[in-house]
This record gives sequence, structure tokens and C-alpha cells, in this order.
Amino acid sequence: MPSFEVLYQAAALCLTYPDDDFHARLPLLREAAPQLREFTDHAAVTPPEELAAHYVEVFDLKNRHSLYLTWWSDGDTRRRGMSLVRLKELYREHGLEFAGEELPDFLPAVLEFTSRTGNTDLLLEHQECLEQLRARLTDFGTPYASVLDAVCATLPTARTGKRP
Repeated sequence: MPSFEVLYQAAALCLTYPDDDFHARLPLLREAAPQLREFTDHAAVTPPEELAAHYVEVFDLKNRHSLYLTWWSDGDTRRRGMSLVRLKELYREHGLEFAGEELPDFLPAVLEFTSRTGNTDLLLEHQECLEQLRARLTDFGTPYASVLDAVCATLPTARTGKRP
């Protein structure tokens, strides 16, 4: 698989809450990852408070657009707790200590992990979840869908289970 480390890091930043640091990095994101230009162009012309309110509306008010990958596969079950422990162990195996305020299945954290290690296993393991999230964001009509479009475009075509 080709190297997409810069794209994954940029996508991780685009999918975090758009604070002052995000806005300061926006020109660099626009240059470093042209695949994200649709979103970064939108973010560049949207007033910061409006972009922040939209982020909250899209990602924080409903689980329909959850950025927590194990929520898609495990829901709010005990199994999810075990999945989170496994992710922390995987980060440690690659010399990374997960110390963020978010859970280790937070998509921006997974994208940053992938960017730093080159290991796409987590993205591939959760590819179906990413596709569902991408479809829901597209249906919702948010510019964040274009970030998922770019990430999903780097992954092999998902298997549908149907024979050609």
C-alpha cells in the first residue's frame, strides 16, 4: 500500500475539535494534504465559532456520527472495553503510549497512530465502520464527509460479500 502518512496526520487534525491550534495549522494542512482541500477550503472561509458549532452538531450530539471506532463494532458493551484495552496494548507494542484525553479508538488517534507507524491494520480492521461513518456524514451533508472520503480512498476496495 502506498505511503499516506501525511494525509492520515492531516485528516486526524481535521477531525479534531477546531480550536485555535487547528486554525493556526490550517494553511499547512491545505498545502500538505491536497486530498483534503474540499474540507480545508471550507474551514478557511467559515468563521471559527460557526465551524466549532458545526463540529459539535455533527460529532458530539448523536452517536450516528461517532468518531469512536469500537462503538461501531461493539456498541456500548463489555466487549468494547476489551477492544479499548487491546488498542492501548497495540499502541504500546509500537512504542507509543496513549495519553490523550480521548479513548484509544477515537478516529483522529487511530489516524495519528497509522501516520506515525505506517501500520494500517486498525484502519483495515475498521474499514466497514469508516465506510458507514463516511456514508452517514455524506447523507448529513457535512464537509467532514470529504475527510472520510480521502481516508477511505486510501484503503483497498471493501469486500461486500457478494460474488461478481
